[in-house]
Amino acid sequence: MALYMFAQTVGIRPRQKSTAHRISFCPQCSVSLAMGPPPEGALNLAAWDMIRDLVGSDPALNQAAWENLNGVSGLLPATGTDGAARPAQSGASFEF
Repeated sequence: MALYMFAQTVGIRPRQKSTAHRISFCPQCSVSLAMGPPPEGALNLAAWDMIRDLVGSDPALNQAAWENLNGVSGLLPATGTDGAARPAQSGASFEF
């Protein structure tokens, strides 16, 4: 995924526009950023909203992230983060 950001003046003639800057994110980073808490600051929040919209618009991005992570040997063991068997627990939780 790539995010393009640029700045443009409003209410001033002639209008000035900056060049667009491209920021690239791998599928894992996109999903991780979108699922995390919102950052502070108007610019960071705007970028976070754009990433969340993109990640939420197509399940294929989430699937690509999980397939890529699952393909890395030992990164996501089926039994938990340390590879040890986990006892059954009531309720659901995420481990990072």
